[in-house]
Amino acid sequence: MTRPTTPSPGDRPRPRTSPRHWLEDRLTGALLGIARALPYRWRIPAFGWLGAYVIGPLAGMRQRVRANLALVFPEMPAREVRRLSHAVPGNLTRALAETFSGDAFIAQVRNSPVEGNGLPALEAARKSRRPVVVVTAHLGNYDVARVTLRERGFLIVGLYMPMQNPAFNARYVAAMSHIGPAYPRDRAGLAELLRHLRAGGMIGLVADHFMSRGELIDFMGQPARTSTAPAEMALKYDALLVPVYGIRNRDGLTFRVRIESPIPHSDPLTMTRALNASLEAAVRDHMDQWMWTHRRWKRNKPEGSA
Repeated sequence: MTRPTTPSPGDRPRPRTSPRHWLEDRLTGALLGIARALPYRWRIPAFGWLGAYVIGPLAGMRQRVRANLALVFPEMPAREVRRLSHAVPGNLTRALAETFSGDAFIAQVRNSPVEGNGLPALEAARKSRRPVVVVTAHLGNYDVARVTLRERGFLIVGLYMPMQNPAFNARYVAAMSHIGPAYPRDRAGLAELLRHLRAGGMIGLVADHFMSRGELIDFMGQPARTSTAPAEMALKYDALLVPVYGIRNRDGLTFRVRIESPIPHSDPLTMTRALNASLEAAVRDHMDQWMWTHRRWKRNKPEGSA
């Protein structure tokens, strides 16, 4: 199969690295190097265990999971809260290990089965060169969808938030770009992304972050600041707006890709509500695979407050 051409993000100035950032990056690199010495089928579960029982507690992830669950599911049994407080950090570190596993990860997931009703719409869009905005979330591992769809001839160009540690960011961008092209979330990166979309391409956006300037839209029964940008892009460029998720199977190593039917065009708020509803249903089905460590329901300070 002939793969689509991968656009180049171009050269950008690299920020300076502090001694602390350098040390953190070297320690992370050493850990990843040790992990790469393990067979893939052992490496990913090992990182999952580290996340659940070492990294999660040390980084305060378990407390964040408990706080979010208390907000959204106050009646959840304590036993299930304990399970999720381990399982959620474990999934996050599994996904990180997969991203840094490069070709081994690609070989593992490239032929993941596809479910849902959205694949025919993507195929029709590719044939007619209609733009597509794929919207995903920190559920399972969203890079699985990029790999699986690329194997079927779809090139998804992504947008990422640069890491605060510039040394680790360089390592992370290299690993992510090996999976598929992505641009930083800045003015130049957004311009490149939109250029690809206008040309009839497919872009991928992760849309479950708290956005301080977003609209207050219900998510899991609570108002959450949510960006309407994916819907606005779809309307402006007459693009399909398609929810896509890479869902981890019970074995912890394999996945399936869920491609849902395109969100009908209407207005940005209505379309974004539909995206939130789609993600909510996926999260409820796979509670241990969503990023409950994120402050999704931050309380907003009044204008002018410190």
